[in-house]
Amino acid sequence: MFWLFVWHLLALWVDNSILLVTPVQAACVFVESLGKITFWQAVCGSLLRIGAGFLMGMLAALALAALAKRFWWLEELLEPLINLLKSIPVASFVVLLLIWWGSSFLAVAVCFLIVLPNIYINTLEGLKNADQRLLEMAEVFEIPFKNSFFYIYRPALKPFLLSSLKLALGMCWKSGVAAEVIGTPAFSIGERLYMSKIYLETAEVFAWTAVVILLSLCFEKVVLWLVRAFFDWEPECSAPRRTKDRRAFAGRESDRLLVCKDIRKNYGDLTVIKDFNAVYEAGQIYYLTSPSGSGKTTLFRLLCGLETPDGGSVSPKFRFSYCFQEDRLCETYSAVKNVELVIGAGENTHADGNTQAEEALRTVLPEEALCKPCSQLSGGMKRRVALVRAMEADSDCVLLDEPFTGMDAGTREMAEAYIRSRQRGRIVVIATHI
Repeated sequence: MFWLFVWHLLALWVDNSILLVTPVQAACVFVESLGKITFWQAVCGSLLRIGAGFLMGMLAALALAALAKRFWWLEELLEPLINLLKSIPVASFVVLLLIWWGSSFLAVAVCFLIVLPNIYINTLEGLKNADQRLLEMAEVFEIPFKNSFFYIYRPALKPFLLSSLKLALGMCWKSGVAAEVIGTPAFSIGERLYMSKIYLETAEVFAWTAVVILLSLCFEKVVLWLVRAFFDWEPECSAPRRTKDRRAFAGRESDRLLVCKDIRKNYGDLTVIKDFNAVYEAGQIYYLTSPSGSGKTTLFRLLCGLETPDGGSVSPKFRFSYCFQEDRLCETYSAVKNVELVIGAGENTHADGNTQAEEALRTVLPEEALCKPCSQLSGGMKRRVALVRAMEADSDCVLLDEPFTGMDAGTREMAEAYIRSRQRGRIVVIATHI
């Protein structure tokens, strides 16, 4: 209201309706235009052109960023082109496109070229910022790509994509209408602005400018609402392929041996593991007790394939589940969702309606903690969620790296009882401090 008052006083001081009109005069022209068919034709025409350009640019940017994340050579190949699109002035785009295509698709093409580099760069950066520890967890548990995308990549992408969309939406409308003013396609806001300038209808210029601002704000609200709804959506987790092809352990314990032979691992000049030999038998629980820094975590990473030994071998190729030394939970999602991430949902529903994840978590967590985001749980509770995730996953061997961290004596006793109850004939190896 203050700035409208300043505008009104300035218009009265200028006292020339060709140079500057009052807010009231502009508002009267705006209201009068609402009853004209040509007004709505121009609004719909511009909305379709700019909306189409934005949508195509956004989809192309998302697809290219995903491919560039997957194939390093494509990122290298696209980098000069993206930098060129960022640097070329909008006016140059407009002139070149007028020469090549004419005015019909000018606004669509300009919006596409403005949106593409902004969203591509931010999307690629968001994908690169996905938590590598969670990606390692997904690799060990063989989590389906759908689960990884929605619950690991998507949270990392959210701030980058929302930020780029806000920038791209504003630039899209500014450049799109500017392209229409130059190309003057039929049924467009740019054409109406150009004609208002030709006939010195300053009030109409202000009225159409207000229309552009309103359309830009409404378009931005709708797009951001849809994008936020996508980020808030929690689709049902798919079961890993190895769970669908589950093999039974019953009656085969004597045949299930994990053999470590002469394993060596060096980091530069530092030897972490030297000539390690062990045989782990199905149905048994083994404790590795040694001081911190003695190589227990490194051994676990070698066993499950996250690292390659410098010598020796691990055989046969087992399916592993792993309670990492860090919790490695998707913090913005509930304990139930974190467990369903590795075992799937729906297929494991009990007769009483509770899922396998809910039933397992109830044995170690209070009821009210099950559906809270893991970021709101205590350290000990997070540790129990990570333990349940490892024990409930379908695997031949369970690796538990300091699983009782943050637990008091009573809670630890409960956790150990849970481990024994859910062993299911598997090999369980627990690493603890002396």
